[in-house]
Amino acid sequence: MILTNYHSHSHYCDGKGSPEQQVQGALAQGLRAFGFSSHCPVSFENQWSMKAGRLDEYLAETRALQAKYEGQIELYVGLEVDFIPVTADDKSASVSVGMANPDEQPLGPENFPMLDYCVGSVHYVGLNQFGQPWEIDGSSVEFLECLDTLYGGDIQTVIQKYYGIIRQMVETDPPQIVGHLDKIKMHNAARHLFDEAELWYVEEVEQTLRAIAKAGIITEINTRGNYKRDLDLYPSPWIIRRMKELSIPICINSDSHRPEEITASFPLAYQAAKAAGYTEVRVLLGGRWQDIAL
Repeated sequence: MILTNYHSHSHYCDGKGSPEQQVQGALAQGLRAFGFSSHCPVSFENQWSMKAGRLDEYLAETRALQAKYEGQIELYVGLEVDFIPVTADDKSASVSVGMANPDEQPLGPENFPMLDYCVGSVHYVGLNQFGQPWEIDGSSVEFLECLDTLYGGDIQTVIQKYYGIIRQMVETDPPQIVGHLDKIKMHNAARHLFDEAELWYVEEVEQTLRAIAKAGIITEINTRGNYKRDLDLYPSPWIIRRMKELSIPICINSDSHRPEEITASFPLAYQAAKAAGYTEVRVLLGGRWQDIAL
């Protein structure tokens, strides 16, 4: 079995350990290829994105590691990039339109040629009650406070906004990989907000998967929710089954934030992929994306 992981974080953002420690962890865990994908800088303060002033250092260090470890492991340089659209309701937000980056320009692959790939993710939905970008990937306490204060607990409206932003990303500034597709479900662990079998939710997922399938974009099976929070995979197995029906290519990533997490919960992800009918995963090997047997 050829193991790869293209979603990872180091001390350049909110991860622990250096890029070289990541490489050593990847080698110890038997990976054929590994991708660096620290959180791209954004145009506002937060606790987990790379600072804009460190981007050049990040690119130089990871490229140097490519050369140093040539012949031992294939290394690729990417970023996890936020897609943050500014809507009519968010005019006061100091955020970028499209893929966020230090120059506030779209950060699709064609606009950032120094990268090997991008993981495109949605971490923010509009503004919170304080007029700041509303993070959906952080504290459930803070998420629920905003949900109750601004939306009266109406999770359906929020989730429709969330998936709508993902569709906008896919249609207007597509990355190579869609990151943790249904991550907003994580807050169901703190308070039961919705059932994934509800028709409105299934319809939002369906529209989003159809957009991804039309664009031909890889969607990751992300294991972090499982090994970090004892939650389901991102996305849920029923979504993975529908992805297979729509012929959406997959890759299996751990979204690691420590070197020892690089292959965490991989057996569960491979099992879910096989149960959905997948026989191949898409990987970046030899400098090109290709399908290999699970």
